[in-house]
Amino acid sequence: MMEQIRVTLANGIELDCVDTGPRSAPVLIFLHGFPESHRTWRHQIAHFSDRYRCIAPDQRGYRGSSKPEGVENYTPDKLVGDIFLLADALGVKEFTVVGHDWGGAIAWGVAMAGQEMGSVKCAIIANAPHHAVFQKLLYTSPVQREASQYMRGFRDPANDALVNEHGLGGLLMQEIKWDPPDKMEPGERERLLEEWQDRDAAFAMLNWYRASPIDIPPMDAPFELPEDWSPPPFPRLRIPTLVIWAQDDLALPPENTAELGNHVENLTLVEVPDCGHFVPWEAPGPVNAAIEEFLERTA
Repeated sequence: MMEQIRVTLANGIELDCVDTGPRSAPVLIFLHGFPESHRTWRHQIAHFSDRYRCIAPDQRGYRGSSKPEGVENYTPDKLVGDIFLLADALGVKEFTVVGHDWGGAIAWGVAMAGQEMGSVKCAIIANAPHHAVFQKLLYTSPVQREASQYMRGFRDPANDALVNEHGLGGLLMQEIKWDPPDKMEPGERERLLEEWQDRDAAFAMLNWYRASPIDIPPMDAPFELPEDWSPPPFPRLRIPTLVIWAQDDLALPPENTAELGNHVENLTLVEVPDCGHFVPWEAPGPVNAAIEEFLERTA
């Protein structure tokens, strides 16, 4: 078990957080995705914490961290803001942000804002699409749109009764077809199943989807860009950015990486074959090697 500390942010949010490794070393802040916790990054923290200060929160709404009520408390700007406030609270002036899945979506935002402030040195993103690329695919790609229909289920209040009755696990079983249960160590899986019973956390986690500006059309909508749609005005990412993409991700197929070069100036793309969505723990060897090479090259 990795020891956690409780960190109070300037906005009043409290996050349970792993903070390990030499205090004088370069800082890596690891952001987990849905429906996991800081333990998404257990293999990376074990590998890097002798040379790097590794910080990994349970993000807002997850496990023991603060769970403010109301969808409006889970908009991306607040989730991105938490990470800068966490760095401030821990006395961190500069860091590399590392994110997977929803944590990767937040990491894209942290990287874009942090490059302007000079606080984010590099970005490392694993199987988390750039918002502009993802939205375009949801409009035009039958594969991505079908893979993302579960998000419509997560947003639908008609499913709240199912969550109240069975916890988050009940909704996951109904909506998600891409979780291979045999890939995760039994102890880790048991822990997650137990955590998913917390109804407050379940609704807080779903609020990440409900507060997101992403538009997920139904399957019978036309596969074309809406007439009034223009790409969101995101700044181009100029800091060194490593994108790691598992190639067998059924939720986020590899087509998400095709247009990344339009949004990222200094891009390194590492593809991981024969691996599903949860690449940090499904393929820790290749992930650690890719991060290691990238950090050494950009040091």
